[in-house]
Amino acid sequence: MADSPSFRVIPSIEQLRQRPGVSALEQQHGHAATVAALREASAAVRQRIADRPGDAPPDGDSAAREIERAAGQRLTAQFRGSLRPVINATGVVIHTNLGRAPLAAAAFERLAAIARGYSNLEYDVERGTRGSRSVHADGLLSAITGAEAAVVVNNNAAATLLILAGLAAGREVIISRGELVEIGGGFRVPDVLAQSGAVLREIGTTNRTRIADYRAAIGPKTAMLLRVHPSNFRIEGFTERPPLDALVEAAHTAGIPLVEDLGSGCLLESLAAEPSVQASVCSGADLVCFSGDKLLGGPQAGIIVGRRALVERLKMHPLMRALRVDKLTLASLEGTLTEYLGGRAEETVPVLRMIRLDAATIEARARTIANRLHAIGGWTASLTSGSSAIGGGSAPGVELPTVLLSLSREGLSADQLEAALRGLDPPVIARIIDDGVVLDLRTVDQADDDRLAELISRA
Repeated sequence: MADSPSFRVIPSIEQLRQRPGVSALEQQHGHAATVAALREASAAVRQRIADRPGDAPPDGDSAAREIERAAGQRLTAQFRGSLRPVINATGVVIHTNLGRAPLAAAAFERLAAIARGYSNLEYDVERGTRGSRSVHADGLLSAITGAEAAVVVNNNAAATLLILAGLAAGREVIISRGELVEIGGGFRVPDVLAQSGAVLREIGTTNRTRIADYRAAIGPKTAMLLRVHPSNFRIEGFTERPPLDALVEAAHTAGIPLVEDLGSGCLLESLAAEPSVQASVCSGADLVCFSGDKLLGGPQAGIIVGRRALVERLKMHPLMRALRVDKLTLASLEGTLTEYLGGRAEETVPVLRMIRLDAATIEARARTIANRLHAIGGWTASLTSGSSAIGGGSAPGVELPTVLLSLSREGLSADQLEAALRGLDPPVIARIIDDGVVLDLRTVDQADDDRLAELISRA
């Protein structure tokens, strides 16, 4: 096969490198990567010729153009990386598959300032000695939540694991059966309890657990009472769950801590969709853990706030080394928290701003895009009432009224149009409802509306 005359139309790598387009690729992407891409593209052309012996082979110039084009596409994909920005037009505000919370401007400004040089991550500037990274964000979190102290780990599952391993290994943790939940990715509370070395003590039933059940279960082996907020589901109907202050009283009477896993991390009392961290601290919970990238609107992190003595014990636990966060997470978290402390979060933290958007504002934006598409021709765009979701395992059942932009394109099915939108750069992620493609602008930054209209027109 190597001696076939048909293969002689394929230029050598050195011949290809003399082409101006290939030279530009080499300057942009480097010699080694460009040569590798040229070899892969040449091999693809060679294989195509071998697979179709009856077809007329391409001439040398067309083969060179094809190889150059294919090599350029390979290099673009390779250097772009697999992690890409997308436009979230699904209407799901905290979309786990799309990276959860977009960061506030203050967060990535702080992130850039810390990332571009050295920092005092583990250095005490005042004393001139080694410091601890666990002190960062502590003061901001304490000021905002009212807790005595705080510590940050890499996600809320890690926060739960650290609390259980640090305070309850080898002892019993009492929890209601109705709170033995599973969240995304197969994370189950009983499994984390087992990994921590703590012993699970289930009480009550799936739908009803009383304060008497907790008191009856407390014994010499009890390490803590654990309350888990059901942030990704709801049980309705014949239900009962003790209020937090009653659990706190029962735990403190027995001389053990009450720990609450809130999950979603709501720091605004005005956001009634979920209980706030401040309310749990005020009710006397000894430790409260929650996520940084859900309703808080910051980076992925697990945050623990509460009594100083307990937080200090967690900071000294060997697991802390494995679960700690880096300077980039701490920087973006602190940047987000300053918006809360300054009273600006509702306007400047994207998650909160999106949740507060009213349907009339969304409708006006959607109508503008629809009018632009109508002017192009070939498009049908209409507006319809719908609902957005908070998402991310937060506020289950809460629907946010919105106006959806329904799209169709002449010659394309709904599946084909949705796939075409995903094929754009950046990809536009939409939904299909009743065999129609719909966009919800609640989760699209208003500054991106013009770009979105331009992208859609290319689909």
